[in-house]
Amino acid sequence: MLSRTRDTAGLLWSTETRCRCASTLDSTLPTRFHLVLRILMITDFYAPLVGGVEIAVRNLAQGLDARGHDVSVATIRSKGLTGFELDNDVRVHRIACTTARGGRLFTQRRPWAPPAPDPEAVRDLRRIVDQERPDVVHGHDWLARSFLPLKRKAGPAFAMSLHYYTLSCAKKSLMIDDAPCSGPALQKCLRCASSHYGMMKGSGVALANFAFSALERRAVDLFLPVSNAAARGNGLVGTDLCWEVIPNFVLDSPLSPASATLAALLPDEFLLFVGDLRPEKGIDVLLGAYRGLRVAPPLVLIGKTWANSPRALPPQTVLFEDWPNDAVREAQRRCLALVAPSTLREPFGMVALEAFAGGRPVIASRTGGLGELVKDGVNGLLVPPGDGAALAASLATFLDVPALRRRLADGASASAAQFHQDRVLAQVEAAYETMLARSLEGGCA
Repeated sequence: MLSRTRDTAGLLWSTETRCRCASTLDSTLPTRFHLVLRILMITDFYAPLVGGVEIAVRNLAQGLDARGHDVSVATIRSKGLTGFELDNDVRVHRIACTTARGGRLFTQRRPWAPPAPDPEAVRDLRRIVDQERPDVVHGHDWLARSFLPLKRKAGPAFAMSLHYYTLSCAKKSLMIDDAPCSGPALQKCLRCASSHYGMMKGSGVALANFAFSALERRAVDLFLPVSNAAARGNGLVGTDLCWEVIPNFVLDSPLSPASATLAALLPDEFLLFVGDLRPEKGIDVLLGAYRGLRVAPPLVLIGKTWANSPRALPPQTVLFEDWPNDAVREAQRRCLALVAPSTLREPFGMVALEAFAGGRPVIASRTGGLGELVKDGVNGLLVPPGDGAALAASLATFLDVPALRRRLADGASASAAQFHQDRVLAQVEAAYETMLARSLEGGCA
């Protein structure tokens, strides 16, 4: 049994070690009192919706729950999903967003949260905070800005993971005219957002992001960018804001019978692409490079198609849509290599980390967080973003040299150990405890 006592602040403490559930965590971590927290995650999207951030947030919620914390999630209500359900022991609240009622102005594949507090979301979050009584609110995207009006000095501590460039960019991508942006400036952002979203919506999003990113900087107790690239792109470096880089991780999960049926459709040997089939993810660059290979195994594409997705695929290319994450993970374990040719300044690269966990190397663009994860010649190969000739050359070399493939696969497995769930979860717990202590002292020093 876990022995718990509650202090005068209402926090739960365990007399076991911080990582009592971890069997493979670094044994040098000290035995100490372990703060057992009530944690509310606020995220735009959550399982069963599939995407990099959705997977990362669910991994974090499930991982913290398995370590004895009391975890709940607030996320946007999506069509066909119930307002409340249990995801194992994690309580999932799906809440309303006024922007989801905005007709054509706000219509996308999914309801989205604006960069400003949403009236209905604020109302529902107030109810959930009263019900859940969290010690820590942990935000993951713009929906968490609807907690800003509820933030009180004597209330729960507020941590914010930065999976995108939400503090700096109204598009979250920090790209302008298909090139990396040097940083926010009002007139530049108004022009760029209007081009991306349309004049009315774009102007509103850009102005709201300028105003409420400033408020977010003042209200958040601790920023948790997922990479150094995310820290730089969000303007944290060189400021007096409290921040710490904590990466995503991969949660061990079994293959379901339904996903095993899907995985049976995979060819014996293949190259793999996972993600949105959009130009910014480098799908056109990949297909052009693949067409130029003299001899190549099949190319498997797993992801979502969009209006600007390629319509003509090369021979030996297979497309699968709407696969659950455990089926994708099985494909990542079976492939020769994952190819991630993004032209974006990727903040992290969850698909690369999942490939490493499966012992498979990654051939990727040298951009953003991908360039931090993938070490050229160690766990994969790096090429300049948008350079189809360089990508084709790297693919050809990888396929032609078996010794290289084996060495990179070994390096991928070694890299995965650095992001093991126990190690990252211990970092998160330590960050929470430091944040709570610091909030009592009133500073970041």
